Amino acid sequence: MNLETYYEYCLSKKGVTEHFPFDEDTLVFKVGGKIFALSSLLQWEKGNPSVNLKCDPERAQELRAEYDAIRPGFHMNKVHWNTIAVNKDVSDVLFKELIDHSYDLVFKSLAKKIQMEIIELEK
Repeated sequence: MNLETYYEYCLSKKGVTEHFPFDEDTLVFKVGGKIFALSSLLQWEKGNPSVNLKCDPERAQELRAEYDAIRPGFHMNKVHWNTIAVNKDVSDVLFKELIDHSYDLVFKSLAKKIQMEIIELEK
C-alpha cells in the first residue's frame, strides 16, 4: 500500500480528521478528537512505512505472534497499540481490516452524543 491509499482510506471513514499534533512529520488521524492511527511521513518517503493502530489486547497478542511485521506499539501503550510495518508480511486487505478495527474501537469509546453527532454529520 502507498501513502496516498492509506491517507484516502483513513479519511474516508466517518468523522475522521487529520492532524500534526506532535511535529510536522507525524500524521495523526482522529475520530471524535481521539487518535486511531498515526504514522511518520518521513518513513513513508524513505520506503520504511509503519503505522500505529489501536487493537484489542488479546487480538494484538495473536497478531504479533502470527506476523513479523506487527509489533507492540512504538511510543504507545503496548497493551492497546500495535505498530504495523507496511508492505511486509501483512496484506493490504488485513492492513485495512486493522485500520477499521482501530477506528471502531475508538469510535465505540466515544460518548454516545459524539457518536450520534458524527453519524448525523455524514448523512
